[in-house]
Amino acid sequence: MMARANLTLQLDADVIRKAKIIAATRGTSVSALVARELAALVASEERYQAARGRALQLLDKATARGGRSWTRDQLYEERLRRHDG
Repeated sequence: MMARANLTLQLDADVIRKAKIIAATRGTSVSALVARELAALVASEERYQAARGRALQLLDKATARGGRSWTRDQLYEERLRRHDG
Protein backbone atom coordinates (compact mmCIF):
# COMPACT_ATOMS: atom_id res chain seq x y z
CA MET A 1 0.00 0.00 0.00
CA MET A 2 1.24 3.47 -0.87
CA ALA A 3 2.07 5.95 1.84
CA ARG A 4 -0.66 8.49 2.36
CA ALA A 5 -0.27 12.19 3.05
CA ASN A 6 -2.70 14.95 3.88
CA LEU A 7 -3.64 17.68 1.44
CA THR A 8 -5.37 20.91 2.42
CA LEU A 9 -7.71 22.50 -0.11
CA GLN A 10 -9.53 25.80 -0.06
CA LEU A 11 -12.82 25.73 -1.93
CA ASP A 12 -15.89 27.89 -2.09
CA ALA A 13 -18.33 27.08 0.70
CA ASP A 14 -21.04 26.27 -1.86
CA VAL A 15 -18.77 23.76 -3.60
CA ILE A 16 -18.01 22.08 -0.28
CA ARG A 17 -21.70 21.93 0.64
CA LYS A 18 -22.58 20.34 -2.71
CA ALA A 19 -19.63 17.95 -2.48
CA LYS A 20 -20.88 16.79 0.93
CA ILE A 21 -24.29 16.05 -0.58
CA ILE A 22 -22.74 14.12 -3.47
CA ALA A 23 -20.48 12.17 -1.11
CA ALA A 24 -23.42 11.34 1.17
CA THR A 25 -25.52 10.06 -1.73
CA ARG A 26 -22.60 7.86 -2.77
CA GLY A 27 -22.05 6.60 0.76
CA THR A 28 -18.56 8.02 1.06
CA SER A 29 -16.71 11.02 2.42
CA VAL A 30 -15.70 14.19 0.62
CA SER A 31 -12.09 13.21 1.24
CA ALA A 32 -12.57 9.80 -0.41
CA LEU A 33 -14.51 11.40 -3.27
CA VAL A 34 -11.73 13.91 -3.95
CA ALA A 35 -9.04 11.24 -3.58
CA ARG A 36 -10.76 9.01 -6.15
CA GLU A 37 -11.23 11.85 -8.62
CA LEU A 38 -7.62 13.02 -8.32
CA ALA A 39 -6.33 9.46 -8.70
CA ALA A 40 -8.44 9.07 -11.86
CA LEU A 41 -7.10 12.37 -13.23
CA VAL A 42 -3.50 11.32 -12.61
CA ALA A 43 -4.06 7.89 -14.19
CA SER A 44 -5.67 9.48 -17.23
CA GLU A 45 -2.77 11.90 -17.64
CA GLU A 46 -0.26 9.05 -17.33
CA ARG A 47 -2.10 7.05 -20.04
CA TYR A 48 -2.16 10.12 -22.27
CA GLN A 49 1.55 10.78 -21.82
CA ALA A 50 2.39 7.12 -22.53
CA ALA A 51 0.28 7.14 -25.70
CA ARG A 52 1.82 10.43 -26.79
CA GLY A 53 5.30 9.00 -26.25
CA ARG A 54 4.48 5.92 -28.35
CA ALA A 55 3.05 8.11 -31.12
CA LEU A 56 6.14 10.31 -31.17
CA GLN A 57 8.39 7.23 -31.33
CA LEU A 58 6.41 5.94 -34.31
CA LEU A 59 6.73 9.30 -36.04
CA ASP A 60 10.46 9.36 -35.38
CA LYS A 61 10.81 5.81 -36.71
CA ALA A 62 8.86 6.66 -39.87
CA THR A 63 10.97 9.76 -40.46
CA ALA A 64 14.21 7.83 -39.87
CA ARG A 65 13.19 5.33 -42.55
CA GLY A 66 12.89 8.11 -45.09
CA GLY A 67 9.22 8.36 -44.35
CA ARG A 68 7.10 11.01 -45.85
CA SER A 69 5.18 13.83 -44.37
CA TRP A 70 1.42 14.04 -44.61
CA THR A 71 -0.97 16.90 -44.84
CA ARG A 72 -3.71 17.26 -42.27
CA ASP A 73 -6.31 16.44 -44.94
CA GLN A 74 -4.48 13.25 -45.94
CA LEU A 75 -4.35 12.05 -42.35
CA TYR A 76 -8.04 12.82 -41.87
CA GLU A 77 -8.99 10.95 -45.06
CA GLU A 78 -6.94 7.94 -43.94
CA ARG A 79 -8.65 7.95 -40.56
CA LEU A 80 -12.08 8.08 -42.17
CA ARG A 81 -11.17 5.23 -44.53
CA ARG A 82 -10.01 3.04 -41.63
CA HIS A 83 -13.09 3.68 -39.48
CA ASP A 84 -15.70 3.61 -42.22
CA GLY A 85 -14.02 0.91 -44.13
